[in-house]
Amino acid sequence: MTDTDAERNPMIMSLFRKKTATEPVYAVYNSIVAQSRRPVFYAQWGVPDTVTGRFDMISLHMALLFRRLRNGPDGSREFSQAVFDLFFKDMDRSLREMGVSDLGVPKKIQKMGNIFFGLLAALNEAMDRNDADALASVLARNVFDGQDTPELRALADYVFARDAELATQPIDAITAGSIRFEAAA
Repeated sequence: MTDTDAERNPMIMSLFRKKTATEPVYAVYNSIVAQSRRPVFYAQWGVPDTVTGRFDMISLHMALLFRRLRNGPDGSREFSQAVFDLFFKDMDRSLREMGVSDLGVPKKIQKMGNIFFGLLAALNEAMDRNDADALASVLARNVFDGQDTPELRALADYVFARDAELATQPIDAITAGSIRFEAAA
């Protein structure tokens, strides 16, 4: 990783720090993973039921968490970092279980990190403008391999609704391990 990469993606560098996730971090991450595995995304809304599709859904929910915590107190930034670290430790473990070589894992993790940060930046830009078309474009590019599907609008509506729902949840409750995602239809 170059110095420019480290400056652009400081959270990636945290993977090299030795920290253990706390119980609230595990609770929030497990909630994100559980929500990301809801069958509606794959069976009704056409998200590919693949390793990549599942990574995309976890990344999407992680991005929603980061949006909620981005303007919170200092502790929320540390919490975001801890959830991010756990996410990529889990991805590292998953890649190794799938048989990716020890030499291949870091490259794949770096690529996944870049994909995540690209999604986060594009999602923030579209949602900060409350631009449904821009959000649909972000989701098409990141989740549906560039295709504009009829289900795309359902996922975009879901993302806007989850963002609004998360905005009502107190940051201190989230950083204490309690995050709620309304059940997807």
